Amino acid sequence: TRLNRDGRLAWPGDDLAGLLGLAGQVHAATGGAFDPTVQPLWRALATGQDTTAAAALIGWHRVRVAPQEIRLAPGQQLTLNGIAQGWAADRIAALLRANGFANALVDMGETRSMGHRPDGADWQAQITDANGMPLASPRLTNRALATSSPQGTLIAGQPHILGPTGQPPLWQTASVSAPSAALADALSTAFCLMPRPAIAGALAAFPGARLEALA
Repeated sequence: TRLNRDGRLAWPGDDLAGLLGLAGQVHAATGGAFDPTVQPLWRALATGQDTTAAAALIGWHRVRVAPQEIRLAPGQQLTLNGIAQGWAADRIAALLRANGFANALVDMGETRSMGHRPDGADWQAQITDANGMPLASPRLTNRALATSSPQGTLIAGQPHILGPTGQPPLWQTASVSAPSAALADALSTAFCLMPRPAIAGALAAFPGARLEALA
């Protein structure tokens, strides 16, 4: 909140710096499809303001992230909606592990599993499309799962996942599993905007990540 308000944040904490570092990696791997600087466009749509001016502010390449300071270009703001729920799940899982819990399922909007179910079986998810039809049932032993659905939330009648160059979503549902929920969250968000060949290229940058469902 302070970063968006002031355009800069001195000596950011490790969590925020690490989160933005991962955001930069996913931005690069997805050819810019994942871009947290879409926040001004999101706000303009939500409040009925000028979207042309807001779209001109988008551009992750203009964000400066360093140990001493995070600085945004004039007028820029960030949204972490496409990655922070996963980050929260990872942090809760780490706290549970540090306190001696070996088996747990964490759901903070995105899912992170640890160990096994109480009956000793693997954790397993059920992914459905927007109409409730089953798409996949991946096993999630010590893995995370994130699912993004652009139509799940609408802004002024438009999908809430916004393409940084104005591109519309190509898919109604994208599910990704990965070693971390933050990574799965960011990739599933970006994949809603990307054709299959580009998705395959992005996955190559993160060997532990898998596309579980796309519809």
